[in-house]
Amino acid sequence: MRLSSALLAAALAFGIAAAPVSAKEFRWATTADAATLDPHAQNTATVLGFLNNVYEGLVRRGRDMRLEPALAERWEPLEGGAGWRFHLRRGVTFQDGAAFDAEDVVFSYGRAASPQSDVASWFAQVSAVDMVDSHTVDFLTTAPNPIFPDSIANFMILDQDWAEANQAARPDREAGNFATLNANGTGAFRVTLREPGLQTVLEPFDKWWGAPEHNITRAIHKPIKNPATALASLISGAVDFIEPVPIQDVERLRATEGVQVIEGVEARTIFFGFRQNTAKLLDGGADIFNDIRVRQAVNHAINVDAIVKVILRGAAQPVSQLIDPASRGFSTARAARPAFDIEEAKALIAAAGTTGAAFTLACPNDRYISDEAVCQATVGMLAQAGLAPRLVTLPAAQYFAALRESQFDMYLLG
Repeated sequence: MRLSSALLAAALAFGIAAAPVSAKEFRWATTADAATLDPHAQNTATVLGFLNNVYEGLVRRGRDMRLEPALAERWEPLEGGAGWRFHLRRGVTFQDGAAFDAEDVVFSYGRAASPQSDVASWFAQVSAVDMVDSHTVDFLTTAPNPIFPDSIANFMILDQDWAEANQAARPDREAGNFATLNANGTGAFRVTLREPGLQTVLEPFDKWWGAPEHNITRAIHKPIKNPATALASLISGAVDFIEPVPIQDVERLRATEGVQVIEGVEARTIFFGFRQNTAKLLDGGADIFNDIRVRQAVNHAINVDAIVKVILRGAAQPVSQLIDPASRGFSTARAARPAFDIEEAKALIAAAGTTGAAFTLACPNDRYISDEAVCQATVGMLAQAGLAPRLVTLPAAQYFAALRESQFDMYLLG
């Protein structure tokens, strides 16, 4: 499913292009907090989306999602497809006043590509990173990679001296380190207060190299897990913006004076995945999902159209691939989804000899729109097809930590 996002704002949001008129404190709430301030420790939209206000990469995506310069002013492929050369922006400083240069890029690559990192897969084709001079860096690849700049749009740069001085030369996904609770980027906002699970305060970085497109003097993020509490906070004026919006409350909010509902299609595909490279399920039984007939049966058993219509109230679009039709690489030849056919699903499961097979199906309960409800419906559909899924739901912070450790047989992700 490709989700549509429903966002609410009673005042301003980051990125609104307007000449500053008056000082504005902006308060916004989401269902989950960023689990870390380390941009290399968690590859989740919650973390990376938040930290893009604080840290920057060589490139970034603009309002139209196209690549544009960030810490690199320009880039070009190396001769023969050997890699890519990035020419760095001059005069950039980190939020502690230190100068940014090529050494920080090389250091950040080593950090992000390390085994301790959660974003190392972005650099699977990178064989080396060479500093040509103080403001030029070459990323060498094992094969020609025409879309490499696209793949590192969320690769954020740390100050080498700051990280090493604070014993954070590598990310620590388990115990955490100084970079877990502290940040020092080159971005438009700096962190002035971090209280995990309660609030994080941002203030504009007055030495940012870019031109501010907001009138915000202070931004306060508060995680509010309970949707009813978030709605009440918005309507009462305790916060200016909430995301996501409970689907069932959209029409009510449209009719609420002073509240604006903003809807648009997200560049996000929600899918069910399975544990990889294992012969056993978590309970020790044979991994039924290694049989293509079972995977096909799961596709036929899940009534995606019904989920979109009933649970998501039309706020999603069924898709057939892990990327949406607007993304690079989408195959129009494979655009058709497998048909919902419960009898075909039953037959495939019976043919595979897996009728009654038990397994865990895991889902976050505070990350995506109606995530837990989607999984509850899916469990019922798979049971109708002859399988015996056991539903596990967890808050996002616990869920993604367990998912990284492959603690679920089947899972929801997006």
